[in-house]
Amino acid sequence: MLLSTLGVCLLSLVCRVVASPVQPEFEPARRPLVIWHGLGDSYASPGMLEFMSLIKEMHPGIFVHSVYLNQDLKEDEKAGFFGNVNEQIQTAAEQFKNVAELQGGFDAIGFSQGGQFLRAYVERYNKPPVNNLITFGSQHMGVSDLPLCSAWDLFCQLARRAARGGVYREWAQENLVQAQYFRDPEQLDAYLTHNTFLAAINNERPDARNSTYATRLSALRTLVLVLFSADKTVVPKESSWFGSYAPPNASAGAPWGGEKTVVPMRLQPLYRNDWIGLRALDERGDVVLETCEGEHMQLGDCWRPLVQRYVGEILDKDAAYPVSTGQEVFGLN
Repeated sequence: MLLSTLGVCLLSLVCRVVASPVQPEFEPARRPLVIWHGLGDSYASPGMLEFMSLIKEMHPGIFVHSVYLNQDLKEDEKAGFFGNVNEQIQTAAEQFKNVAELQGGFDAIGFSQGGQFLRAYVERYNKPPVNNLITFGSQHMGVSDLPLCSAWDLFCQLARRAARGGVYREWAQENLVQAQYFRDPEQLDAYLTHNTFLAAINNERPDARNSTYATRLSALRTLVLVLFSADKTVVPKESSWFGSYAPPNASAGAPWGGEKTVVPMRLQPLYRNDWIGLRALDERGDVVLETCEGEHMQLGDCWRPLVQRYVGEILDKDAAYPVSTGQEVFGLN
């Protein structure tokens, strides 16, 4: 689920963009932005750095923080496949608390699995708070099949093989990231019993629902859910809009055949019963469903109007701070 490379930048802990020396300019104070990358990517890959650069061109003066689970780029990429998701979200929450620029709140963009991870942060922590949350191709109702791997992607192949050996076994649920949001409609009982992440943040367990999740998520200003029209990586693609495959027709005793039925967001039990605050947000008019044409994470220019509208709001037109256009640094923050 690599973010398509939008340009070329040095692959290092920081990328410096050097222009001709000029006098410092004053830019308006804008709401900062947090980005969480997707599977197979890292916090400072060339594509991520270029995307951050484009956002800074669109919203001059904006502070952008890219979530990292390890400062080493290869290890950060590996953490997208192997690790405990609950611990990773806790790590991110501690990270946000230690970035001074984020303490007044921020907007957030999640690419692929980074989207449901940021939603989990909102539900469980949200200190500092998220204002607008945009998720691109995220798996909010999980996946019913594991993502395909390229022939040379060793991390992906190892994780996929291990998960297929027992997706709801304890080891997989503690160590394989994709297993922790795998939602098999034919094994819903096993999912509800053994899943360690998605079932919890979706408040699907009757005996373990957390009402604060709904309170925190409904405090968002806007939740923007972006689906990719030809997505074959996220199965079903409607998971990006809180859709999921319906379970088999147990009463008829018939297995699935042919076309599978997708249960849309507004018919989901978690929506109808408002277990996570999604219905409250939607009825307020603050859930936005958008479509990007193409395969998974083929952003093209689809992101531009969304980032223009929901990111980079000027907080105080009278407050400004100096920004040198001679050199800007993108790094851990």
